[in-house]
Amino acid sequence: MNFDERQRRADAEAFLHGRKSAWCPTTALAAWLGLLIFGLVGAVIYPQTGTEAQPSRMTAPIEPRLVPLAPSSVGPLSPERERTLKPGDNFKECDKCPDMIIVPAGNFVMGSPGNENGRDLDESPQHAVMIPKPLAIARFDLTFDEWDTCVADGGCDGYIPQDQGWGRGRRPVINVSWDNSQAYVVWVSRKTGKAYRMLTEAEWEYAARAGSTTAYYWGDEIGKGNANCDGCGSKWDNQRTSPVGSFAANAFGLYDMAGNVWQLVQDCYHDNYSAASTDGLAWTSEDCGGRVIRGGSWISLPQLLRSAGRFRNPASSWGNLLGFRVARTLSP
Repeated sequence: MNFDERQRRADAEAFLHGRKSAWCPTTALAAWLGLLIFGLVGAVIYPQTGTEAQPSRMTAPIEPRLVPLAPSSVGPLSPERERTLKPGDNFKECDKCPDMIIVPAGNFVMGSPGNENGRDLDESPQHAVMIPKPLAIARFDLTFDEWDTCVADGGCDGYIPQDQGWGRGRRPVINVSWDNSQAYVVWVSRKTGKAYRMLTEAEWEYAARAGSTTAYYWGDEIGKGNANCDGCGSKWDNQRTSPVGSFAANAFGLYDMAGNVWQLVQDCYHDNYSAASTDGLAWTSEDCGGRVIRGGSWISLPQLLRSAGRFRNPASSWGNLLGFRVARTLSP
């Protein structure tokens, strides 16, 4: 994959983001958009790479290996142990399983206000949502280390995704689809004896906001050095993924909830929240034309990283912008 292809994909993200908004371009900008639309005809709009994709020609520098905080326990949790967990506690249920952290129950307003810069119409209407019980969420996007462990143990359908030459280890796994994510969930659930799953879209936004009401969980401006995107001010911007945990965690202790890779969630995509539930459950259907993805990626423009930002992805689509994190419901 070369730079021109990555730039086309960044432009496509920006165009698709803008086409749903109520914003009206100037005449000059409309002409520019017309040229962009013409150039996108016949192209794959959302990032999707095939088996013929080649590693990046860029030589990535060797990154220091991050050392996460030691979990409070390693090994499958008993129901009794789960009931003693409190918000902020973390655990791993096998050596190379995701590091899970407890997120508290709570209420929040989902979606974006009408005056939020860069908002889309599919982020409305705003509505109150209750997350009724604490839940465990992976502190980081799933890593290549964790995915490769699944494959080595006979899981994940034996699929070995490409890393684009950027490295594996603690970088987020990429070139995985919704279907691939479900294969991982099946494996980790079997490995631990616990029901792991994807986050619902409401849970994801609640977790990303971590009590904040601003556009990003650190404020209303993208700032510098808060994430990895096209314009975030990091050394990885618009180049490649960054090792998980390279930026500060949010108030719930979750890392990379904005930028680096788009994160798959459980819900089917709907173009607004008019019929959305308020109980935090997934909004799905038998005919699910596409799954919601959240958080933006390393080539996304800053407005796509907003906590309310959302996008659609076909279940079979995969690429070097797409990853996921897991969650699980705790014992009552």
